[in-house]
Amino acid sequence: MNLLTIGLTVKIKTDFETLKTEESIIIGRVALEHKRMYRIWTEQGELLGEISGKFSFQAQGRDDFPAVGDWVMVKPRIAEGKGTITAVLPRQSKFSRKMAGNTTEEQIVAANVDTVFLVNSLNEDLNLRRIERYLLLAWESGANPVIVLSKADLCPNILGKIAEVETVTFGSVPIVPVSAEHGEGLEGLEPYLQPGKTVALLGSSGVGKSTLTNCLLGQKKQLVQEIRQSDDKGRHTTTHREMIMLSNGSILIDTPGMRELQLWESPDGLSETFSEIEELASLCKYRDCGHHDEPGCAVIGAIREGQLSPERLTSYHKLQKELAYLERKADKRAQTEEKRRWKSITKQVRSKK
Repeated sequence: MNLLTIGLTVKIKTDFETLKTEESIIIGRVALEHKRMYRIWTEQGELLGEISGKFSFQAQGRDDFPAVGDWVMVKPRIAEGKGTITAVLPRQSKFSRKMAGNTTEEQIVAANVDTVFLVNSLNEDLNLRRIERYLLLAWESGANPVIVLSKADLCPNILGKIAEVETVTFGSVPIVPVSAEHGEGLEGLEPYLQPGKTVALLGSSGVGKSTLTNCLLGQKKQLVQEIRQSDDKGRHTTTHREMIMLSNGSILIDTPGMRELQLWESPDGLSETFSEIEELASLCKYRDCGHHDEPGCAVIGAIREGQLSPERLTSYHKLQKELAYLERKADKRAQTEEKRRWKSITKQVRSKK
């Protein structure tokens, strides 16, 4: 396999040569991850990989482990079709979210992605607030977001739906309506599906990611299911993240549908997603204006004049609070870990005495 066709860049190759410690070590890219076992694409072919004991011992958190799309250093056992991952090379981009549950751990959904297709279905489940959350994390990832409105064949008012979505993008993000079922609108995706470029498909269950993958691939590789008729919401089909090469040399990363999209550290993403509010905020009378009922608030003024929707500001405040809460929780966890570390050091020093 020619690694240039799966996204190898000069920067990644340089990082590999710099960090390489043994002549036998080769470079590869993680195509699939399942329970700490990895399918790795290399110049020697596809290998089944696992992480080394040293790697596992030194890992500080879940985000240190390989994710789909990662470039990794591998000690191969070609005859067995296997290899041991010794390190993950620096990521050029990563789409992350907070893991579900009472934790502050980062979950990397896809790494080294050039473009993120945020897939949303043109049915009753189209949700502008959800799109805002996806955009926030997409901007923070370092990849370029594109909103893909799927199932266009089921929508009698496509232009109206596009206009709704534009109320949260303000022309800053391309919007492409498609019907994968009928192969319509796919030409709008071609500028992003270029040889050697990686595109991640992200969205809720049942929005049509697997159908779109099958359509672009030209074969039924991914299982698809019908949405529930009761509420137009979908069911989980894809159960793992997987990198798929298209016939033109571009790469897709299909991902499972996300029932919840909890934010990860995204201060820059918040500014990008709500750029119009940030611009208005610079005109407020007070620098620390909270945009509630302060005198001289340009944001509230824009709402009164019909230039900004109240729902947009409410969503901005909500996401701000989520990020602030996450930051406080992460700081508390860091302080706890630091206390444990010092207790361990102190215990070791006393035992030596």
